[in-house]
Amino acid sequence: MIKLFLTDVDGCLTDGGMYYTAEGDVMKRFCVYDGMGMVLLRKAGIACGILTSENSPIVKARAEKLKLDYLYMGVGSKDQAGSLTKLEAAKRICEKMGITLAEVCYVGDDVNDIDLLEAVGMPCCPPNARPEVKAIQNIRVLRTAGGQGAIREVCDILLSY
Repeated sequence: MIKLFLTDVDGCLTDGGMYYTAEGDVMKRFCVYDGMGMVLLRKAGIACGILTSENSPIVKARAEKLKLDYLYMGVGSKDQAGSLTKLEAAKRICEKMGITLAEVCYVGDDVNDIDLLEAVGMPCCPPNARPEVKAIQNIRVLRTAGGQGAIREVCDILLSY
């Protein structure tokens, strides 16, 4: 049974695009359906969080708006020296919750997500994920693209159990 839902941001909660204004401000587009999915998961007793390699006030604002249980920014992969990995961050959360990685669903789309995707009980990726991610054994390749409701698709699956 899944007790924790975690997701990456770019390419999963967003379409992976980086939008810049003429002044150099960065913008991200989030899908409201994804947000509602995580709100519904939390109401059903499934904790939710974001793990991202970015340190972005935009992501922090989104996590706060959704009242997510966990937000780890600046976490990467084992190849990124000096940072906590996404897998290590997920293990810390599991320890706090008293659960195992087998009780975690994670949505990721790029090579820095592979270690965590290989470790969780329910690995998922949007169809726009990198081929290396889609090749992970037992991964669920979603029908909906990142930033277009992919997270809601996973939330609906979890809520149907």
